[in-house]
Amino acid sequence: MTQFSRNTALEPQVEQLDSLRARREAVAEAVAEARLIGSIPTDPLCNNLIDQLSLCIEMRRLRKSHFGPIALTGPTWDMMLDLMLAVSRDRDLSASDLATGANVPLSSGLRMIATLEQANLVRRFIDERDRRRTLVRLTDHGFERMASYFERLRFERHRSGRTAA
Repeated sequence: MTQFSRNTALEPQVEQLDSLRARREAVAEAVAEARLIGSIPTDPLCNNLIDQLSLCIEMRRLRKSHFGPIALTGPTWDMMLDLMLAVSRDRDLSASDLATGANVPLSSGLRMIATLEQANLVRRFIDERDRRRTLVRLTDHGFERMASYFERLRFERHRSGRTAA
């Protein structure tokens, strides 16, 4: 019988997924118990709200584990979503487009773009039609990380018996 060696590089992700599963089960038990004593309504709207809240928490935790130390939250995450959407529409976005879309001042947006660039998720280049504009695109690595994040999220949702978001 062959013995498998442990892949220590994957241990943090496995531990985090186990933790997510345990938390989800604890929440489900707490909700079921609360329903028994009548403190949570059993109507479908409430169930939908609980599912949406669980999904938001799951997405945030999964994003943190998937992208590593870079903080992809708030406006920075909005920029990544805008860039992913731009790829699907075969469009380029300027730095000011990204800052406006993320609802931050241009100076803050430029710092966020620099952070994404240092993480090799995006690259900046000069617009050939208007050399005053700086355009931003996902790198191949950035696109792969975004695509694999959403695929992993879909897989986890499917595996847990919930519909894909």
